[in-house]
Amino acid sequence: MLLSVIIPVYNEEEIVAETYRVLEEELKDIEHELIFVNDGSKDRTREIVESLLPQNPNNKIINFSRNFGHQAAFSAGLDHATGDAVVIIDGDLQDPPSLIHEMLKKWHEGYQVVYAQRNKRKGETIFKRVTAFAFYRLIGKLTSIDIPPDTGDYRLMDRCVVDQLKNLPERSRFLRGLVCWVGFKKIGVRYDRAQRTAGTSKYPLKKMVRLAFDGITGFSSAPLKISFYMGLFATIVGFGIFIWSILEKILSPATTVPGWASLMTAIVFFAGVQLMSIGILGEYIGRIYDEVKQRPLYIEDKKKEDK
Repeated sequence: MLLSVIIPVYNEEEIVAETYRVLEEELKDIEHELIFVNDGSKDRTREIVESLLPQNPNNKIINFSRNFGHQAAFSAGLDHATGDAVVIIDGDLQDPPSLIHEMLKKWHEGYQVVYAQRNKRKGETIFKRVTAFAFYRLIGKLTSIDIPPDTGDYRLMDRCVVDQLKNLPERSRFLRGLVCWVGFKKIGVRYDRAQRTAGTSKYPLKKMVRLAFDGITGFSSAPLKISFYMGLFATIVGFGIFIWSILEKILSPATTVPGWASLMTAIVFFAGVQLMSIGILGEYIGRIYDEVKQRPLYIEDKKKEDK
């Protein structure tokens, strides 16, 4: 059994050598390969990793020509991984490599995806914790896939899961959503996320917002349907104003302002019709979006006898 471990790194010269040492120590009794994906680092990350590679001929580094992003780095690692099981872990040691042993245990029990689920998020701001909490609850409401809350990309995947992910051609990737979308037997293992011991986070607010946007738009057409429901509401309001204006004309004609009711009715009603029309167009655009992603209609789970 060969275990592949994918480690994306970006400007991690302060900690990448320690990450390498800790992973090698944790996996010394397991046949493994470490795949470092250098996401266009501008510091000495590449040189440090390349100097360590001779210690284990299985290990390798993939160097990007520029910073393509976290999800692209994971995808590149999956393309180069050859193991029967594949682990994805960040290179900052906030996620404990020791958890890999528990993941492997669950994998041997027959689970094909073992995701790490956080109990605590040490060293993170209240803003980041609150927004992360809100995001997972929101995406759970808007999409048809079940993304476990309080999870990141740290997980173990069976080879069959990796092969299915590699078959998905879309470019705007939200990997943790895609892993849930392909299905297979899943289980979580709980842990406390540690504080960074060196360096700073390479995931600012802008990137987090972009990732959240990719996650929601990649798995839900709900944003396209908002205009339809807004238009439906506006149409009902416009019809209500029309009924009210007729009743007011009959019951108290002396207080009625000429032309006001008809003008307001026309504005609100036709605005509602326009929004509903946009919503219908959005529904068709959503269907086109689903088609161009070219995800398969179904995925077979072909179980192996043993690992």
